[in-house]
Amino acid sequence: MFIDRVRVHAKAGDGGNGSASFRREKFIPKGGPDGGDGGDGGDVILRADVHVDQLANLFFEPILKAKPGGKGSYRQRHGKSAPDLVVPVPVGTLVYRFPTPAPFDPYAEPADLIEGEEHPSDRSRAKKGLADPMPEDLVADLDQVGKEFIICHGGKGGRGNIHFKSSRNQAPRRFTEGTEGDESWFLLEMRSIAFAGLVGYPNAGKSTLLRAISRAHPKVGSYAFTTRNPQVGVVDLEDYKKTTVADIPGLIEGAHENRGLGHQFLRHVMRCSFLLMVLDMAGSEGRSPLDDLKALRNELELYNPELAERPWCIVANKMDMQEAEANLKACKKKYPGVSILPICAELGEGIPELKAFLQEKVEEEGARIAAEKALEEATASSNEAESANQGASSSTPLVY
Repeated sequence: MFIDRVRVHAKAGDGGNGSASFRREKFIPKGGPDGGDGGDGGDVILRADVHVDQLANLFFEPILKAKPGGKGSYRQRHGKSAPDLVVPVPVGTLVYRFPTPAPFDPYAEPADLIEGEEHPSDRSRAKKGLADPMPEDLVADLDQVGKEFIICHGGKGGRGNIHFKSSRNQAPRRFTEGTEGDESWFLLEMRSIAFAGLVGYPNAGKSTLLRAISRAHPKVGSYAFTTRNPQVGVVDLEDYKKTTVADIPGLIEGAHENRGLGHQFLRHVMRCSFLLMVLDMAGSEGRSPLDDLKALRNELELYNPELAERPWCIVANKMDMQEAEANLKACKKKYPGVSILPICAELGEGIPELKAFLQEKVEEEGARIAAEKALEEATASSNEAESANQGASSSTPLVY
């Protein structure tokens, strides 16, 4: 059971109460206040862990509750602060704020139907699952290994009566209670992180291609929708370099409208920097590869316009069949400026050329990231130097 979206309820630990006590020992009948402070409650923290590949652990245990802090005691004994609750999540998890669900009332009477409105039993049932979150509700993006985010802060411990003593009030009985920890609902959404993504129609040969270029072993079958969950494979390149390729389940026309579980598949493409459009160039499923490519590009653009601007290429699969050559010529004629890589994933033909092409794109992406980082560092250093010069000029005394 693959889970890539789950709703959780998080509750941080409450702070411990302070203590109101007085020192009482032999020969010291009035020793004064000695109440200790309460301990702090534990935080609820999400941490991106490379050893976690889905959100199934949170699907079966959706309540995240940290422990409260200990209470203060006599002789200025402070309560123990509770440990933080660290929850591992997959790398690439998005954290959204989720509205508090309304409590279910089994005895509530159904509202009167408006004249002309259809009965609820006659309406089409919606697909199971959670609704898509709004972009403004995003609070964290755990896209790096070890990255942490505190979704709920623990409460602060209360103060004991020793903090309220004074010359006028030498025996205070006042103390403060610990504050409550944060409590809220969140929606966690996992998005696969890979450099390249295999996008294509069902039964186009994406899983077979991933088997040919990496050590991943996705399920392969002669029927559509063999792959139901995204698979990420590691591809070994030359000079001891590596990259990752994601096998996205097959898309169909209308995927941007969530037809055929389109949104569950399309959101995993958002993390890919490069798109490999895998086409059945022989048309073995009775479809034209040019029409398939046009429909795929249209679905990506309708789902998110950013996907249409991503760099992409065409992987012409099943070139061992007779009809593939004619379709390949027509594809080259229609898309002259797009890189087209003819392969046969089942026989291993064209795989070395595909790996060399991926290595070239990986090096270009690395050079682009390095240039952006250098530009940011240069801009930051120039801003610091400018601010330092302005401070020095303002502090220089005027000579008349």
